[in-house]
Amino acid sequence: MLPAGAPRQAMVPVAPAALLRRPRSALTWVTMIVLGLGGLMIAILIFLLGGPVGALVATLLAAVSFPVLILICFWLDRYEPEPVSYRLAALGWGAVAAVVLSFLAEQLLFGLPGTNEFLAATLGAPFVEELAKGLFFVAIIVFRRSQIDGLLDGIIYGALVGIGFAFVEDIVYYLQSLQAGQLGVTFFLRGIMGPFAHPLFTAATGVGIGIAVASRRPAVRVLAPILGFLTAVLLHALWNGSAFWEDGQGFLFVYVAIMLPLLIVILAIAIWARSREGQMLTVALQQVAQMGWIRPEEIRWVARLSDRMSARAYAKRIGGKPAAAALRAYQQTMTEVAFLHSRAVAGTAPADLNQRMSLLLQRAAWLRPYVVFPPPPVMAPPAAGWPGPWPPPTADPRAPIAPDRR
Repeated sequence: MLPAGAPRQAMVPVAPAALLRRPRSALTWVTMIVLGLGGLMIAILIFLLGGPVGALVATLLAAVSFPVLILICFWLDRYEPEPVSYRLAALGWGAVAAVVLSFLAEQLLFGLPGTNEFLAATLGAPFVEELAKGLFFVAIIVFRRSQIDGLLDGIIYGALVGIGFAFVEDIVYYLQSLQAGQLGVTFFLRGIMGPFAHPLFTAATGVGIGIAVASRRPAVRVLAPILGFLTAVLLHALWNGSAFWEDGQGFLFVYVAIMLPLLIVILAIAIWARSREGQMLTVALQQVAQMGWIRPEEIRWVARLSDRMSARAYAKRIGGKPAAAALRAYQQTMTEVAFLHSRAVAGTAPADLNQRMSLLLQRAAWLRPYVVFPPPPVMAPPAAGWPGPWPPPTADPRAPIAPDRR
């Protein structure tokens, strides 16, 4: 039965649930299990260190800062949203794998002869922590190379890894400050002023990765990730080292003169890359339509974000949630087709281009019978002139229409 108030139209067939769900690979399940167990162990340690009350207070305070940052990442990643499992993997890597690797490496480094607090904070910790966070990109490139399409993907994944890392690190700092009676100051510095620090650092590594992925030049593909990583380490070192300068004045200088401007720069780059993705998506879909892989009238409902949402709302009115889910899956599939086609044209497509494209087109063909789009707009006839159907018939169908002499 159609929802109340829906237009009179033939019933929309319901897509099989298995078609709307993409099967998760063994690697995905292993990653989720390992990160989940690691997160459980860290949670137990935090509980043992701070007790139930301290752990709860520290966790809630740490959770205050990051929902907005996560929502910004998701907002930027709307044209080709990364799979939920990969977003969770990025957050989990930062919160679990990077934290554990950093802790173990820092214990070794800080135990070396001649290491003092300043060297540990400005040299050891930035290098170790950015390396541990940056290994997420290594894992993605080795196991799921096709998941990073360009600059914006690098920024999004880097920021999510940094958010996960900062979340656990903040909990530890809040526990220590709670025991020392300085929780308010620590929360203001880390939770209010600087929650973007770790996401910004790792996003710099992501910029290098994104540039490398989108380039065909071997030198750029090698040097861009290295420079991105070194930039992340340098920013992290400046951030940590500023705390040792002139009773906090150095921190304020670095914060105002370096970190805030760089945050604006990264956001501007991400917004520019997002806009560029939208333009590229339209062009790629037009080329894909010429190949017969999508109907020209469907392009607007896939390429434009506002039209995507209005099309889903229409599908939901016509066929309920199943129709909206089928349309969403079709839009996502054709977006991936367009991005893959664009990479093929640019010469940066993955080695399994043909196999991936075949699977995507097959999925789109399976979904299409269950997809309903809004009807095309009805062109109203001119206010004055022929009152009947448009265009007006001529006295003789073979006779030319009289020219307009106005």
